[in-house]
Amino acid sequence: MSYIRFKSGKTSHSGQNEAIPCSYTKLFYAIFMVVTTGIFILYTLTSAFAEKIYVVERERERLAVIENGVLSGEIGNLGNLNHATVKFNKNFMYVISRDGYLSQIETVSDSLIKQVKVGKSGIGFIFTGDMVAVANYDPHDVVILDESLSTLKKIETNSKNVGIKSWKRFLIFALMDKDEIWVLDSEKNFEVHKMIKNAGGMPFDALMSENKYIVGLFNKGSVGMLDVNTMNYSRRNLRRGEGEAIFKIPHFGTWGVYKDSAFIPAVGERRLHIVDINSFKHSGYIDLTGLPVFVAVSPDGRYIAVNYSGDKEDFLTVVDAKSRKVLNDIKAGKRIMHIRFSEDSRRLYLSSYFDNTVRVLDTNEWKVLDEITVPTPSGIFILPDES
Repeated sequence: MSYIRFKSGKTSHSGQNEAIPCSYTKLFYAIFMVVTTGIFILYTLTSAFAEKIYVVERERERLAVIENGVLSGEIGNLGNLNHATVKFNKNFMYVISRDGYLSQIETVSDSLIKQVKVGKSGIGFIFTGDMVAVANYDPHDVVILDESLSTLKKIETNSKNVGIKSWKRFLIFALMDKDEIWVLDSEKNFEVHKMIKNAGGMPFDALMSENKYIVGLFNKGSVGMLDVNTMNYSRRNLRRGEGEAIFKIPHFGTWGVYKDSAFIPAVGERRLHIVDINSFKHSGYIDLTGLPVFVAVSPDGRYIAVNYSGDKEDFLTVVDAKSRKVLNDIKAGKRIMHIRFSEDSRRLYLSSYFDNTVRVLDTNEWKVLDEITVPTPSGIFILPDES
């Protein structure tokens, strides 16, 4: 057997430097390579699914918790989640249920900390400073709460309230029944700072991009924009003709914004409208296979994903964001309820309602990477890194 002299200063009983057989050296090297490769593969797999994800279980009053690609737990007793909204603030997650319960959840232990009843039918909420503002359908009011979820003020509106957002000291929301937009000043006990009447025909949802409040107007298929810095308001008509009957109202959000462009799902039309946020010009549209509900732009700006209601509810459309051309229409589930890109843009999560499944798609080849069983899944929410 051949040997390699090991010059480590260690000597044998004879006083000579010890030698290690070559076969042992090869064995050590082989073990080292196997361990190193295993660590690399493990790192690759865990980093690919390192995000913590919360998924609404629509019919079970619960949130499913997914960590490292595995269903790790559930948070229950959250109320009717048929139209749930989830937001994160500091170390907490907040959930508003359709039957008016606002829940505060600690995101390390996923423990329900506090729950309060803020109305009979809640639709949305936003943080403004250290306070939480809740927009209700029923009763017709907006409720202001402190960090402990104690009610500070109720603002009567005589309307269902939607599209609640904040910018600096201002709280902005739309009054669906009265066709109005209100701007309240949080530094003046939420007094009305600006009231816009005749907003344009049944406001139903809104998004906030810095100081620009963009609101969807259902009756005319148009959008309005309020510059909160100047308080100037204007409208743009988007829809051509009467449009189709819709099965689900489209949703707006900053997930459909990239740089200076807002990609807005059309009401009653099979297309996305593109609006330049700075100039508020209608800069184009993208024809689609179905009636859109959610639009999500990947954080790296490469792709736009769209899901549908009605006859195309099983499909997902992928659009090249640069060319604005449809790349693929993918039959990805049975009633796709929600879509969300991972923060690194490498994956798209989607909830397939009738499959009771959350699917994870690779955004290079748009193949299924993983499937996680979640009962009646709908909204998908990713815990931000800073939480």
